Amino acid sequence: MSNATRIEKDPLGELAVPADAMYGVQTLRAVQNFPISGIRPLPAFVDAVVRIKRAAALTHKETGRLEARLADAIVAAADEVLGGRWRDQFIVDVYQAGAGTSHNMNINEVLANRANEMLGSERGKYSPVHPNDHVNMAQSTNDVIPTAIRIACIAQLPQLNDSIQSLIDALAKKGREFDGIVKAGRTHLQDAMPIRLGQEFTAFAGTLARNLKRVNQAADYLRDLGIGGSAVGTGVNVEPQYPALMVKYLNTMMDGNLRPGSDRIQLMQSMGDAAAFSAAMKVLALDLSKIASDLRIMVSGPRTGLDEITLPAVQPGSSIMPGKINPSIAEMVNQVCFQIVGLDACVAAAAEHGQLELNVMMPVIAYNVLLAEHILATASRTFAEKCVAGIQANAEQCAYWVERSAALATALAPQIGYAKAADISKRSVKEGVLIRDLVKREHVLPDSEIDDVLDLKRMTEIGVPGTH
Repeated sequence: MSNATRIEKDPLGELAVPADAMYGVQTLRAVQNFPISGIRPLPAFVDAVVRIKRAAALTHKETGRLEARLADAIVAAADEVLGGRWRDQFIVDVYQAGAGTSHNMNINEVLANRANEMLGSERGKYSPVHPNDHVNMAQSTNDVIPTAIRIACIAQLPQLNDSIQSLIDALAKKGREFDGIVKAGRTHLQDAMPIRLGQEFTAFAGTLARNLKRVNQAADYLRDLGIGGSAVGTGVNVEPQYPALMVKYLNTMMDGNLRPGSDRIQLMQSMGDAAAFSAAMKVLALDLSKIASDLRIMVSGPRTGLDEITLPAVQPGSSIMPGKINPSIAEMVNQVCFQIVGLDACVAAAAEHGQLELNVMMPVIAYNVLLAEHILATASRTFAEKCVAGIQANAEQCAYWVERSAALATALAPQIGYAKAADISKRSVKEGVLIRDLVKREHVLPDSEIDDVLDLKRMTEIGVPGTH
């Protein structure tokens, strides 16, 4: 921008606004008041508010409340923003005054100024299109921002679903590929009964599938919109047909199966639906982080760890140790999941801090829930494509460890009793002898039964070893 300015006036007085700014005086006041983080609103949030403004212009054009040429100019300005223009004009810090009035006015001013330009007027004149009277017609920050949070989450949901599903599919494919590989199971990080490597990966996929179902169940509540509630949810200054028309036009833009809320006061008072969606993503992140950590354990080594699988090498692992390869993608996933847990904690606290007819903490809720949704999607797709899809099994190493598991004595318990089986297990560890060899050496079972009782593959399915 140049150093030239224009003078704009709001109820607090005059202020010099950069002459080429598409935003206006109220936006500039917010920038001056809140120089907090330098973090600007996420694109999904900007898109959501702009879609609301576009739908409102179309609604008021249909009802006759807004002159058609003004409505058309607002729609055209909104289309430019949705097409990628003017993105550098949304400049209000995430941490700002409550409710999101500054976010709302930033978008109102940008759309008004651009609409006026299209109609032959100048930036900052706010004639014939005024940011409050026309762009914000029949709206309040108090119903715009919670609606924007809802539709922004819904807009990002396909990306999240696709990304998580791609990870589920990649894990399930590895489950099928590794189904014949028996390995040592571990509980408490100690030897446990055998399990197939494929069973572990299939279970990983199933865990994420259950989580994704919960996320979508929580998301469905976000489809109920309180737009039309105006200042306190009662709909003052809003024509009766407005809520349904708004949902109609928003659905045309988004194909989001959005619904008019049956109780707009409730939808304004409570941020519980956003908090529930955030919480569902957090739970998914907890399980996703556990899966990433499991892979890191299984790939540990290659000489001093388990070395049961090999992950794709994506970058050198050390600036000092030549040849070192780290589980870099899985480490990234852990960090993203930790961040999502923190984001959800913020959303939960902010959701609880609403008072009476409004939750004024919506700006930070919007940022945190949308950031969580975005990074969960991008991290999951990266995990699927750059890590899981290229995992290879080290079958020989899996076989090596499972034969040395002290837990194999468990299969002997139905034949010789728990106490004797425990003694065999302890002696195996103390003497460094395989369970199988010790059973044979000590004639614990007839030779003809040993291989049947200690059939590793059969131990990975329901049943009693040694019986048919």
